[in-house]
Amino acid sequence: MSLFAAFAALRQIVARTADPARNQPAAPSPSPVQPAASQRPTAIGPQGLHLIKQFEGCARRLADGKFEAYPDPGTGGEPWTIGWGATGPGIRPGTVWTKDQCDARLEADLVRYAADVARALGQSPVSQAQFDALVSFHYNTGAIARATLTARHKAGDFAGAAHEFARWVRAGGKVLPGLVRRREAEAALYRVSS
Repeated sequence: MSLFAAFAALRQIVARTADPARNQPAAPSPSPVQPAASQRPTAIGPQGLHLIKQFEGCARRLADGKFEAYPDPGTGGEPWTIGWGATGPGIRPGTVWTKDQCDARLEADLVRYAADVARALGQSPVSQAQFDALVSFHYNTGAIARATLTARHKAGDFAGAAHEFARWVRAGGKVLPGLVRRREAEAALYRVSS
């Protein structure tokens, strides 16, 4: 053993004897209790993704495998839609995307819509199934921040919130059968754990 190593070992011995508390094993720390908010969903789950894809469809596939923008079924025009229900700037008649572009846009949109839902719910308890149903609803309507459905959920009136889905079945002033089916599916998913 070198003189330096011996000196370092001697210092450790002296330090332990000078402060016996340092030589005691640490008391086991209690297991942390996770606050409910940390267990709250922040991303859409597989059931919600399936529901959105089922009702949005990746429509207007061209012969070359790409996808073309199509008019809103309620208005017959604006907002133009492409892929998995994407709308917004740059999407107009003649817009064409690849399947990869459609998938990437859906993924990015779902991150944004899930964040909107989480923000609108605040600290209200929510199950994954409820969260998924609300993300699907918001993805289709953009109304999570103003819907009575959200207010009822936040008040803990889950049965009342589930009934509110049925109010959102119109587009362009008309009741659309596709929206009726979608709201029924969202309400059914919402009820899974409420």
